[in-house]
Parts: sequence; structure tokens; C-alpha cells
Amino acid sequence: MALPQPENGLVLSYTYLWRHEAAAGLTEGRKNRPAAILLCVNRMDAVAPQVTVAPITHSPPQDPAAAVEIPPSVKAHLGLDYERSWVVLDDLNVFTWPGFDLAPVPGHPDRFAYGLLPPAFYRRLIEQFAQLRRERRIAVQTRAD
Repeated sequence: MALPQPENGLVLSYTYLWRHEAAAGLTEGRKNRPAAILLCVNRMDAVAPQVTVAPITHSPPQDPAAAVEIPPSVKAHLGLDYERSWVVLDDLNVFTWPGFDLAPVPGHPDRFAYGLLPPAFYRRLIEQFAQLRRERRIAVQTRAD
């Protein structure tokens, strides 16, 4: 099964490690979930890109400014379920591509990605992420390479 090329806005199936899990001493996430690549950086001194992902969850955010709800049309475009979901922007994972935590998309053992976010929705995420970064409200868990 071929890995997708990492790119900004690609939604992966990923074993996400939440901030509270890392604080409790866990080094592996508890479940696979969709996660959106916010940033894919190709450094000249690195063999593979560094990827920053934001989790997608059904749980309403405690802080509405720290997440963006995914419109039903975007969920349908990605093949996600019809329950309300949010992209969480203040709790991120960073890893060197492809890392160890990619997982097959449920029901599709031959693929690791749901697809690309529409450009307008991706821009909305990046604008909100930039605001949270300016406010120093982002926690990042660096995952093992």
C-alpha cells in the first residue's frame, strides 16, 4: 500500500497523542482518528518533511476559539461521518514523515488519507491557528521519528 505525499490540508488517518495523554506519560495515542496536516515543512538539512497535524474530533471544544467546526459539505467531500466534528488547533502533533502513527482509513485498508481539505476551509484553519500561535495558546507533542 503506497503512502500519500504529505501536503498542507491532507487529512490522514492517524494515531493521535493528545496533550493530556502525553502529560499522563503516554507515548502512544489511544485511537486512530482523522487529522489534518496544517504544515508540511521540507527542510534542506532533513531527508523527510516535518509534518504538523491537528486532530479531528466529535467532542465539542471547551474553548470555541481553539477549534473550527467542519461544515457538512467538507465532511461529505472527505467521506467522514455526518456527526458534528471540529478541527482542534491548540493541541498538535509534529513528526517526521511518515512516522509510525499513520493508520489505514477505516473500511479502506489500502489508503492512509481521506483526501484534501478545500482551499477556503484550509485557509480558515490556518488563520485561526496563526491567531492562537500569536496568543501562545498552542501545545505541541513531538512524536518519535
